[in-house]
Amino acid sequence: MKFFAFVRSAENSGPPPQELMAAMGSFIEEAMKAGVLVNTGGLLPSATGARIRLAGGRVTVTDGPFTEAKEVIGGYAIFNVKSKAEALDWSRRFIELHKQHWKGWEGESEIRQMYEQA
Repeated sequence: MKFFAFVRSAENSGPPPQELMAAMGSFIEEAMKAGVLVNTGGLLPSATGARIRLAGGRVTVTDGPFTEAKEVIGGYAIFNVKSKAEALDWSRRFIELHKQHWKGWEGESEIRQMYEQA
């Protein structure tokens, strides 16, 4: 089963502390060795992005930053695990790293099972 996990937090949180980056590096290495991490990555601020919207039969493009957004997706991981519980465990451990190494940071991780055609 593949799960897509993403982290959402306030965009103005600033760059992650070096201690967190080092801890994430160890976490990623562990998950890769365990064979459960398929891919991971961080995202740049919304100022570097754009939104493409279809509404009322019209397609519009809006360049970032998206000031109306209180939270943005800052990174993601794709896990290949045996159960939702296992995906939750890996995601919970990742958020715990933020608690340990980025004092005052607040955010959330959402996991979603990926559709896989049989």
